[in-house]
Amino acid sequence: MRLYGKTALVTGAARGIGKAIAVAFAREGAEVVVCDRDEEAAELTAQEIGPSAVAVRADISNDSEVNAMVDFAVARFGKIDILVNNAGVGATTLFLESTREEFERVVRINLTGTFMVSQAVARKMAERKTGSIVNIASLSGQKGGVGRSAYGASKAGVELLNKVMAVELADLGINVNAIAPGPILTEVSRTMHTLETRDAYHRLVPQRRYGEPEEIANAAVFLASDEARYITGHTLNVDGGFLAAGLLFPFDAKTSTKLADEK
Repeated sequence: MRLYGKTALVTGAARGIGKAIAVAFAREGAEVVVCDRDEEAAELTAQEIGPSAVAVRADISNDSEVNAMVDFAVARFGKIDILVNNAGVGATTLFLESTREEFERVVRINLTGTFMVSQAVARKMAERKTGSIVNIASLSGQKGGVGRSAYGASKAGVELLNKVMAVELADLGINVNAIAPGPILTEVSRTMHTLETRDAYHRLVPQRRYGEPEEIANAAVFLASDEARYITGHTLNVDGGFLAAGLLFPFDAKTSTKLADEK
């Protein structure tokens, strides 16, 4: 088992991608702290995982709750080897219609929350000179998207913070990497994505499908494992080729040959 003997703290782990990561870590031998604002859902996830998991409620935008969460994890398991910053909120409001309050709320949770949790955990990891941090970013932080001013800005900030953390924490034995998911089939995407949105992703993603939460979890297992010790400051896109793609259209071999001959 690739994470045997390690303790992992996963935020936003009650459902979706976070839950898939927590389950995968436990399957690979880790003890897991399932953190979420929804305490009841976090407890259900921990129960589903089994005795190697424990739930804790915390709002990552609240300093005192973050510190209490970290202290709880260390008191329970004696250490934190792995942190996954998955907790976050979305927003799809047009730029001219966005309010300052909404913008600041999204940034406070997605970016400032990632900063606060990472700092609190990294201080514990630094005492032992070892650790792995995995930040969940997004393709929305790499590409301009309609309605993504707040969310995209927050996730772009996560990617840059990821690099700074990797540089500054390297001497302390802590590696820091990020995962940028493409469209993933979760409860949120099932509810929020319209038929038009789904059709668009199926056209624009070269693999012609949504990803599964388990596929993000598999990437997280790798980045958190000793196999990735020489990887730091990297963002791994798990997106079915979405970012790599340019114009996607049916290929007509006869037309292509004709155009080439005319040149």
